[in-house]
Amino acid sequence: MNTPFKALPTGNDRIVYVREIAVDDLPEGVRDQVSGHEVVYAIHGTDGRTLAVVADRKLAFHLAREHDFTPVSVH
Repeated sequence: MNTPFKALPTGNDRIVYVREIAVDDLPEGVRDQVSGHEVVYAIHGTDGRTLAVVADRKLAFHLAREHDFTPVSVH
């Protein structure tokens, strides 16, 4: 089967990766800014650099799409 499926991102799409991060694993300066949360969600570029950190998974996906990126979950 070699039928393209248009709903999946391709190499030409602007892809970002959304990953859950435990607040305890963040640097101390960042940890202070997200008090009250146990986990946050990071949006990473394909090169691995962190583009944004937000408090909610849904917000991470929304933010990525608002900036014309295709968000993909990373486990």
